[in-house]
Amino acid sequence: MGMPNTPALTVDCVIFDPKGRVLLIRRKNEPYQGAFALPGGFVDIGETVEAACRREVREETGIEVTDLELVGIYSDPARDPRGHTVSAVFLSKLPVAASPIAGDDAAAAEWVANWQTHRLAFDHARILKDAEQILLSGA
Repeated sequence: MGMPNTPALTVDCVIFDPKGRVLLIRRKNEPYQGAFALPGGFVDIGETVEAACRREVREETGIEVTDLELVGIYSDPARDPRGHTVSAVFLSKLPVAASPIAGDDAAAAEWVANWQTHRLAFDHARILKDAEQILLSGA
């Protein structure tokens, strides 16, 4: 019996610096080309979601994250126009704001203070609101 046809597994990472800014990339490719997005991507076979999260952040921003806290699982079948994806989303707080270097699927990577004023890809605005609630609750 073969494997079932299931949604693609992805990760996204919400990274805050001590000033409360969030690390965002500008998407190099469609969908949402040019829009801000959280660093993230597809989980490779044989990889944990935590390892995938750290790898994607490193590949897209050049920044190493260690501590990861689960924000939630986002599984709306319409969240990605390319097809059904399920994302494990993590939160990381950096003690210092390292300088991001865009790479891989990122056209740019930068610390953004007022992310609410920007158009964000996918469901990343909702994810950021959820992550901020976790920060505000002191969890």
